[in-house]
Amino acid sequence: MKLDHVLAGYVTGSRGRDGLSLAALLSEQAHARLTVATVQPPVWSTPGPARAEESAWRQYVSEQAAATLAQARELAGEDADYVTHTSRGSGRGLVELARRRGADVVVIGSAPRGGGGRITVGSTADQLLHSSPVPVLLAPRGYGDRPPAAVDRLTVAYRRSPGCDTAVKDAARTAAALDVPLRLVTLVVSSGRRARVEEEMLVRLRDRAAADLRAAARGHARRLRVEVEVLEGRNVGQALGTTSWLPGEMIICASSGAGPLRRVFLGDTSLKIVRASTCPVMILTRQT
Repeated sequence: MKLDHVLAGYVTGSRGRDGLSLAALLSEQAHARLTVATVQPPVWSTPGPARAEESAWRQYVSEQAAATLAQARELAGEDADYVTHTSRGSGRGLVELARRRGADVVVIGSAPRGGGGRITVGSTADQLLHSSPVPVLLAPRGYGDRPPAAVDRLTVAYRRSPGCDTAVKDAARTAAALDVPLRLVTLVVSSGRRARVEEEMLVRLRDRAAADLRAAARGHARRLRVEVEVLEGRNVGQALGTTSWLPGEMIICASSGAGPLRRVFLGDTSLKIVRASTCPVMILTRQT
């Protein structure tokens, strides 16, 4: 995965600040170009007397876009590119911009509802997570209030499949470019009380997961610091809570194999990871 060009979707308020803080951090560490974009609704042409109202509305939208980008410029400085794009949906507009400008990743903040330190998928993220031609990176709510000094480690949510194997290779290249360690984790979700036969099956599942992780890490350890962990819990959130997370941690998930090639398509498990995570989550495009 390349990280030469980072595209941040920006709106006024904390959501925009969260995504922009993460995008700026990533672009600086990767020595990448940063583009900050605000997506505005189209203004439909109306014949007759309504043209005066249309002109006033067009001016208002233009002023709002300028004010939004001025706020973004105060946060990210003058080194970034700032653009306004018109589209019927903010997620759709960011997809169009990613294609048009050759971005390598799109970064946005969490939807405003939901708890602090968590990611809530709103309409913008939903559009991106089911159609983006480049990886999508989501910042938790409040990320911009205390952003880390740097990206500290990449953690890949792994399960044996061609898509996840490709994700590990992409993550390894990205970790090398950012000069950070790589960690591979497999989530084992189990019920609380188990019969003996279920416990024996769970032991085999743990062993299989550990073997898969070691196999996936093989070949990358020569040029990277690679760790492997099996995380177990009654649900995805509990499993994620059984390990430690660095301040500058980032989780990477593969797209679902049910989605189209070369597009992001969020699967059920990845959605649960997004909702339970306390650190940024990146969803890669499907490559196989």
